[in-house]
Amino acid sequence: MEACVAVEKEIDKILSKFASIRENGSKNIEETIEFLSSIKPELEQAQTDSEFNERQLFIIHLAVAKVKETVSRLASEHRDLHSSVSKVGKTIDRNFTQDYASTSFDRVFSGVDKEKLLNQVICQHMYRHGFLEIGEELARESGLEIRENSKQPFMLLNEILEKLRHKNLVAALEWAQTHREQLMEQNSSLEFKLHRLQFLQLVSEGPEKQAEALGYVRRHFPPFVHQHETDIQNLMGVLAFIPYGVHNSPYKKLFDPILWTEICEVFVKDACALLGFSVESPLSVCINVGSISLPALLNIKQVMAQRQVAGMWNAKDELPIEIDAGREYRYHSIFACPILRQQGSDSNPPMRLLCGHVISRDALNKLSSGNNVLRAIRTGQSVARLKCPYCPREFDSSEARQLHF
Repeated sequence: MEACVAVEKEIDKILSKFASIRENGSKNIEETIEFLSSIKPELEQAQTDSEFNERQLFIIHLAVAKVKETVSRLASEHRDLHSSVSKVGKTIDRNFTQDYASTSFDRVFSGVDKEKLLNQVICQHMYRHGFLEIGEELARESGLEIRENSKQPFMLLNEILEKLRHKNLVAALEWAQTHREQLMEQNSSLEFKLHRLQFLQLVSEGPEKQAEALGYVRRHFPPFVHQHETDIQNLMGVLAFIPYGVHNSPYKKLFDPILWTEICEVFVKDACALLGFSVESPLSVCINVGSISLPALLNIKQVMAQRQVAGMWNAKDELPIEIDAGREYRYHSIFACPILRQQGSDSNPPMRLLCGHVISRDALNKLSSGNNVLRAIRTGQSVARLKCPYCPREFDSSEARQLHF
């Protein structure tokens, strides 16, 4: 972030100089034009004479000197500006590391089909965002065979979403009614919110639409009474203010334009969940998380190189440091062992003890081999008895069960 701020400061300086040079240059040129225009009539009189008089020669020399001064000043400012522009490139080179490849491993993304998989991800990204022609061209050039049924859901969702952005609810309502059962299983309120916006559109058109709005409520709202009773009551209150102007009523918040932005977000979220897709494109997530992580990785890579321990980072399943990408990019629960203070992993998963307390497998193994192990004889064998570190309960290490979040 500091590197971006440093470059931004240099760019601001350049823009400021551009504005200053443009203003000064225009002013100097206008003054020169005005001066030449003022001496033009007097020099035109010399056309009838054979020679210029002393005054006219003086005016000509003065005009030539003024033009040369103006040109020289503009050239000097241009040279100064060119020098400042070159400083931006030097600032970028100084603040940004160009060796981005040093933070990646080819083994992370390996396989004979890796190029094909990457092209598929890019094509899917284009389809998700409605860039059908770009996706089709990429698929053609890379030789991919994209099935029609894999493109159709994205095409339909983008078509409906575009209509929602233009406050057209018809297509979205048809889609929600077609998938009503699946949406209800997800406890989705999408269909109700669409009907609410349709009702508010009718109400906002004035008293002549009051009967139609009331009829719309009777036809479409009964299935949602139990789940959205309070919201429906508020909508009924809007009817009382139609003659006086609903936008100046106590219910004016219901007509906030932000509700249209929210319905687009709700539609994308619920539709993607219904179709088994993530809300964000996997490619977008990878690029965003990579952009967040790259500065920290470049810094730690440089430190490791200076200390000659670069070989320590050679695993593709983990990073040399912990990087917080933000809550929006957390897709699973994170378990940290309360004893060893280590984050759980596939090789060190959380283990539930009989008493209900949870520790990591490494902590369980350390307890098993510690000095506090009691020995008891069962069926002729020696079995390790452990005491929970948080309560008096004792148990066998084999009785602990792995937890899956």
